[in-house]
Amino acid sequence: MVKHIVMFKLKDSLSQKEKNEIMNNFKSAIESLPEKIKFIKEIHVGLNINPSEKWDICLNSTFDSLDEVKAYSVHPAHVAAAGIIKEAKEDRACVDFEI
Repeated sequence: MVKHIVMFKLKDSLSQKEKNEIMNNFKSAIESLPEKIKFIKEIHVGLNINPSEKWDICLNSTFDSLDEVKAYSVHPAHVAAAGIIKEAKEDRACVDFEI
């Protein structure tokens, strides 16, 4: 099994209200993906509550293989959900590891 963890930093130029709206919309869209992408084993989005840390969002998901992670990344439902933060995103970090 593969753990796919992605962290996002939103642009500082956004107001906190804008960030909250984007983050909550992204969380809702991503967490609804297992209904559309059946090979997602689990997926959760955490919204950072500690303003002294760099990252605003953490996506934590599990798949059977790295090939499934790759298929997920190009799936139209995922692409649409990722589009929610596309213009608001300043930085992204990702790690995929076997569990």
